[in-house]
Amino acid sequence: MRVKIGKPAGWALGAVAATAAVALLVPSAMAQRDPAYAAARSAGQIGEQPDGYLGFVTTPTPEVRALVQDLNIKRKATYTERAKATGSTVEQYAFTTGCNLIAKTAPGEKYQSPDGRWLTRDASAPVRDSRCP
Repeated sequence: MRVKIGKPAGWALGAVAATAAVALLVPSAMAQRDPAYAAARSAGQIGEQPDGYLGFVTTPTPEVRALVQDLNIKRKATYTERAKATGSTVEQYAFTTGCNLIAKTAPGEKYQSPDGRWLTRDASAPVRDSRCP
């Protein structure tokens, strides 16, 4: 017997599945932190976006642009693989991962708020989308 899940329930189910699987992704994201990535992040040139990808806070150098593009390609490949495994869409998985990566930013790091502003994380919780788990 198949149960048809409507869009709101399907979104929630996908978000739950993605949340459970995100724990496996975070160590992979941490492994991507090479010295150039860490320097750009600590300098406030790049930050986490709600869509699960890195974004440019300031106009990037060609090196920083290439680094972020490479990392975002790797993230999308991981999101695609994990979305299939969890029965969610790539966008749902990426969004849930974005929620979690923003939550894991450290004080001083940049992240993008739901309204598109780049904020600097302080000691309080970051501003996240109301749909975040």
